[in-house]
Amino acid sequence: MKTIHSMTCTEWHGLFAHCTASLAEHTRNLAFVQNALASINELKPAPLTPAMNSMFELHAHFFVLELLLNRTPNQSLRLGTFIGYNTQAAISDMQKSIEDIFAKELLHADDPEFWQRITETIPYLRKLMLTEAGVQSYFSNPYYWFWSIWIYPHQNGRSLCLEELHHLQAAHDELGTSLSRYPWLLAQSWMSFFLTRDQEAMSLFMEINKSFNIRPYGLFQLLSAMAETAEWQRLLKWLADSAPLLQNHRTDSLERYFQYWDMAAQHFPHEEQQMWELLVHMLPLTSSIYEEKLLKYGKWRQWVDYQLSTGSDPFDYRAGVFTPFEKNAPEVLLPFYHQAVERYVLLKNRAGYKSAVKLLKRLAKLYKKMKNDAQWEHFITAFSSRHSRLRALQEELRKGKLLS
Repeated sequence: MKTIHSMTCTEWHGLFAHCTASLAEHTRNLAFVQNALASINELKPAPLTPAMNSMFELHAHFFVLELLLNRTPNQSLRLGTFIGYNTQAAISDMQKSIEDIFAKELLHADDPEFWQRITETIPYLRKLMLTEAGVQSYFSNPYYWFWSIWIYPHQNGRSLCLEELHHLQAAHDELGTSLSRYPWLLAQSWMSFFLTRDQEAMSLFMEINKSFNIRPYGLFQLLSAMAETAEWQRLLKWLADSAPLLQNHRTDSLERYFQYWDMAAQHFPHEEQQMWELLVHMLPLTSSIYEEKLLKYGKWRQWVDYQLSTGSDPFDYRAGVFTPFEKNAPEVLLPFYHQAVERYVLLKNRAGYKSAVKLLKRLAKLYKKMKNDAQWEHFITAFSSRHSRLRALQEELRKGKLLS
């Protein structure tokens, strides 16, 4: 009988199937995962090099993930397949475990046996990714990690990426109707990126965006890679070119996108203006991000101008938000507070007057901080006189000790 060392990865999977056959009728949940992995790990010989141990673990997890997805070697998970809650929880656990395998330092990566398994894993993982349908991409992230962590940084990594790009292009005819177009285009863009064919990679993202609702994770993988390797000029180009891909996306995706802008702008401050232009262009989707960055960059007047233009209310924000304004530019808060005071007075009810007085007390502190006591006295006297017929307002002004 062959040993694990002498078997191919395909033969490993055959052995995995044999030793987990008794679990076939078990519910696919976390207990199923634990039992399946325990059965497979009994097959693992000792000793294995660290790299080979990681490879064995990876294939064991891929095999169990396929069981959870109810995939067979010749059958992909099709669109519309229902996955129950407990099974989905087990799948999420497996995905995290696979991520952890790639997160570990790969020791003895020059092991010839390990690289033999790499060449066997490439077509296996490629097919898993290219034949999954629907919005869930269970094998796309592992495919990216496999190439970006285990292959690309090492000797011959670039030449293997070029070979993979050719295999991906050929897969269009080889897989026919079973080909899932989204991961197919995405994988080609990743390989083009590794080959520093950035224009081709971006063109593929644009092609994805024409046909699908693009999932930003595939782009963020590359933006993270450039940030990690401090390729700031390259990152800036990608950020500028990829902006149209994210214009209609959710706030969390846009937040992450503009975090990369923060990183790049630190190294190229003269490019910061482009970030502001994009933030304004994407309003109102970027409203909360725009406000946050105006505060972060100390653009106090622009922040207040934006609040005035949108009709925001000072009470929409915690008092602590205004602390840096009071310290650095108290004068810019004056129109924001004054406008809100008038708006509350126009409500002509007790609640509105109470709110107006709270803001007037803030204004009093600001004028005092600015050493403009005379201007404050002139304003509050004129304000009280102008609204002298509003008895409830006058009462609130006296309660607030704004009138003597």
